[in-house]
Amino acid sequence: VALLPGAPEIALIMAVASGKAGTGPMAAVAGAFSEYIGKAVYKEFTVEEIVVENGGDIWMNIENDILISVYAGNSPFSEKISVEIKAGFSPLGICTSAGKVGPSLSFGNADAVMVACKDASLADALATAIGNNIKQSADIDIQQNNFKNFNEILSLIIVCEDKIGVSGKFKIKPTNQ
Repeated sequence: VALLPGAPEIALIMAVASGKAGTGPMAAVAGAFSEYIGKAVYKEFTVEEIVVENGGDIWMNIENDILISVYAGNSPFSEKISVEIKAGFSPLGICTSAGKVGPSLSFGNADAVMVACKDASLADALATAIGNNIKQSADIDIQQNNFKNFNEILSLIIVCEDKIGVSGKFKIKPTNQ
């Protein structure tokens, strides 16, 4: 999407992220705003750690390792697995897109596609792009293969029905309930 002269900085951030992911800029909006707000708070106030969540799209700057549960609607994996985020990777964005959960438009059928990147707007746009291409569980391997050389992705989790695909630098652990 070509931006008009004088477009706000956040619009440029969204356009760059969506251009890399092959989506429209609104696919990056929640991640972009999470990061934008998080950085503004971090700059303005004295805080040791911050986690900003915006509809499943997170930007964090943490000092301690954290576990984040993956919500995947009616999938048997929903809230049964967590991603271990090591503090050394922060700040970073962790964004989730779903075709079956939530009000956002998705062209896919994934229960959850979680992407972690240093750039939250890119994580958001990539989660949408990948999620749009998950029509059935057999698509998990195809999409993981398509994005395996995308160096910006720190972690990728795809949940569709009773199948899960996991790749990247973060460990998956059972969620303690």
